[in-house]
Amino acid sequence: MFDNLTDKLQGIIRNIQGNDKLTPENMEEAIREVRRSLIEADVSLKVVKIFISQIRQKALDTQVISGVTPGQQFIKIVNDELVNILGGENSPLNLSAKPAILMLLGLQGAGKTTACAKLALKLKGQNHKPLMVACDIKRPAAIEQLITLGQQIDVPVYSDLNSTDIQEICKMAIKKAKDENLSPVIIDTAGRLQIDTELMAQLLILDRYLEPTEKLLVVDAMTGQEAVNIAETFNTQLNVSGIILTKIDGDARGGAALSVREAVGKPIKYIGTGEKLDNLEEFYPDRMASRILGMGDIITLVEKAQANIDEKQAENIANQMLMGDFSLETFISAQNMLKKMGPMKDVMKLMGLGSMFGINTNQQELIATHGEAMIRLYQTAYNSMNKKERKDPSIINVERRIRIAKGSGLKETDIKRMLDEFSQMKTMFSQFKKMFGMMGGNSGMANMFKNGKMPTEDSIKDVVNNLSRNPGKLMPKQPKPPSPDFPFTIGSSNSYKKNKKK
Repeated sequence: MFDNLTDKLQGIIRNIQGNDKLTPENMEEAIREVRRSLIEADVSLKVVKIFISQIRQKALDTQVISGVTPGQQFIKIVNDELVNILGGENSPLNLSAKPAILMLLGLQGAGKTTACAKLALKLKGQNHKPLMVACDIKRPAAIEQLITLGQQIDVPVYSDLNSTDIQEICKMAIKKAKDENLSPVIIDTAGRLQIDTELMAQLLILDRYLEPTEKLLVVDAMTGQEAVNIAETFNTQLNVSGIILTKIDGDARGGAALSVREAVGKPIKYIGTGEKLDNLEEFYPDRMASRILGMGDIITLVEKAQANIDEKQAENIANQMLMGDFSLETFISAQNMLKKMGPMKDVMKLMGLGSMFGINTNQQELIATHGEAMIRLYQTAYNSMNKKERKDPSIINVERRIRIAKGSGLKETDIKRMLDEFSQMKTMFSQFKKMFGMMGGNSGMANMFKNGKMPTEDSIKDVVNNLSRNPGKLMPKQPKPPSPDFPFTIGSSNSYKKNKKK
């Protein structure tokens, strides 16, 4: 969603990095570019004015820090203001009541019913026992949809297809929750194509009857500035406690996410990052600001790893890679493990490779698409090898290459190129071992991968906090960007297309 804004902000930072020091002139030029970028991203003018005013004041009042480039200093200022405008800090749900009642509000098409299931699955994973309640009696399909979603995630759903009394439905659902010790109770309320008096009256009655712990407004990020108008109207009538921003993975320009929190003064609690039911993330302003600036989100990446990857398997692979015992078997196992974390392009963004290598989002997507295609070729060749060859690719001679090529449908030259590249990767990982040894101590990256183990959330936070205290390290000198074939160049893109046609 923020791809265009991210690319523009990174361009501004690269331009200002060419200056020797901060001056009112080069700062003002950078600020004008930021303003233009925000407007193009469909951020509301009110928010743009506040944002730019704060940046200008801080940028022009900031003393030059020794050893910090203008680009590094400017990105620190922009990052801090992005965090502020996005809410400052994470705002968790209030689940203290037994049962806690979470009332989801929103218009039709915003993804409210799906958001109920996503939220239920998220809370279930945190050892809660949620109950979903189907109260959208105006749309029978919504009731059926919620029941189906409940079956998919193994969460109970209370519904009554024969009743049109939503107060009675809620009363019986809460009784069920108390009897079966279920909490929270997540209520899917009715929606409309647009806000009207009947909708608001119904929601107000339900609000007064239930006195919900949380009133969460589900807003479609794809609706742009209309999302702000919707949020303001619902908040005026019902005093919402938080916002769930859906479809943030879409191709909208991102303005709603940056505008809606400032417009209503209520925190964004969750963001929907995809269509799957596990694509719901808690919203952290500092992490989102880092993503917008293209610097990645390592803490979220670690959380994804913890949720989707077997820790013992990951530690075993990490040890093999860092200790030099790196085989094709290890490489393929690592790739299969990483697939569980989502598409390669999303992982690349969370790692902050755009900022690290100075590549825009389109280039990242090309690299990811090509990389995934090359990994499939590796997998194809790997499937045609025997156990000894997988463990020790160095034994693969010409005769073995010809046999593997025939079995996999690839060319013998492609197999040779793949093995050469794998040998280079093995050498690269042996260099990592030396690098971590040179770092030593209990700080930074060396501590994150201490003893070959997967980094913990605390070790990641230590590194991130250290970077935030030292803005000079936020934007390191950018190395040469990788080629579109990085890190896999087995065959050319043309040869891959030919193989695909075959």
